[in-house]
Amino acid sequence: MNLNDYLMNTPVASIIFVITIITSVMAFNNVELLSKLILHPYSVARKERTYTVITSGLIHNDWMHLAFNMFSYYFFAFPLERAMGHWQFGLLYVASLILSDLPTIYKHKDDYYYRCLGASGAVSAVIFGYIMYNPTMKMLIMPIPVAIPAIIFGPLYLVYCYFSSKHGRDHVNHDAHMYGALSGLIIVIILNTQVVSHFVNEVSQSYFH
Repeated sequence: MNLNDYLMNTPVASIIFVITIITSVMAFNNVELLSKLILHPYSVARKERTYTVITSGLIHNDWMHLAFNMFSYYFFAFPLERAMGHWQFGLLYVASLILSDLPTIYKHKDDYYYRCLGASGAVSAVIFGYIMYNPTMKMLIMPIPVAIPAIIFGPLYLVYCYFSSKHGRDHVNHDAHMYGALSGLIIVIILNTQVVSHFVNEVSQSYFH
């Protein structure tokens, strides 16, 4: 598709994609902007800078962080918007961005020095939302060189996030990944209850026939 097609067919995903890239690049070299947009659970828990629950999803730590999230977003967000609708996709993205951060805010509400940023929670929601529409697609988990079905990828990803959150020391917000993914599943099901029967039919026809 060309630019016109993206704007016509997936306007919400396109706008989010462009804004996230522009805002992230601007914040790379602007410490003041970064500090205004980054999520600070200590402040949010005290009803200050609550807007950062959303703005923190528009900035990233570095080029690698941005590229990884936007690469994943590109492959799943645009087909998901076409599958579920424009306002539905927008609602899923914004709601999951907020919901994925709530456990982090609670967990670090008394840690003045903790801050986090990135669209990973919302991107996880997009990926898991799309899995509901296409559970038999093949997905790659680095560094595993073989693609695996999405229905297997999903549980493995959640288990990895859970144990990494409990025991990891890699400074990655695995809670946001896990709760974002769960938010994506729940929101898609709420907005389109028929997707559950579609999911079951796809899986049964592919693996039980």
